[in-house]
Amino acid sequence: MRFDGRKADQLRSVKIELSPIMYPEGSVLIQMGNTHILCAVSIESGVPRWLRNGEHGWLTAEYALLPRSTQIRTSRNHIQQGRAQEIRRLIGRSLRQAVDLELLGKNTVIVDCDVLQADGGTRTASITGAYVAVALALKKLADVGEVSLKALKSPVAAISTGLVAGLPCLDLAYEEDSTAQIDLNVVMDAQERLIEIQGTAESEPVSRETVDELLDLAVVGIRELIRKQREALAWAGIER
Repeated sequence: MRFDGRKADQLRSVKIELSPIMYPEGSVLIQMGNTHILCAVSIESGVPRWLRNGEHGWLTAEYALLPRSTQIRTSRNHIQQGRAQEIRRLIGRSLRQAVDLELLGKNTVIVDCDVLQADGGTRTASITGAYVAVALALKKLADVGEVSLKALKSPVAAISTGLVAGLPCLDLAYEEDSTAQIDLNVVMDAQERLIEIQGTAESEPVSRETVDELLDLAVVGIRELIRKQREALAWAGIER
């Protein structure tokens, strides 16, 4: 049993609220335990300069912690710091696997992930919530004939796993993440194909068997997250 009463293979409570704000083409508030993230998607005409001679669109992402999303105030200047840049690139890479860029036309999808409250797993929750927000945005444009909903590929979700006091655990809260012997962030699609793995052994190396066990836990979590995504999208009339 973990500090919050969960079993080793149990996710925190997951809630995906559709369209919590009115202006973006698509938006989602995702809550995973005490981690709350607002994902907002804008679609703009045009593509980056380096893509102007190509035949496809683009997707990019931004990520930021609000100043009091953490126990101690985070400066707004952190947006340009290395960790935030690394996370936004991870989100962008992951979501580009969920969209057929050739079917976007000359459009750019911009995903903004703002952490309202951080308690571990902010990058993985951002990816999971942002997929739903992207789906809502593409449906909105498909409904008026600007893009094809076929541009939306099958779901992509992400989760953390780690070795905490020798126990392989799923979906680490901050209290666990900050003391884990190793932690992995795993991104997969609905076919359980790996998109990205990020991992670090903190104190000493770990065995291949341990990593495999953590990946098996990630599959359990991602299956459940994709089920939650599909439930949320069904309310919007989207099947994937």
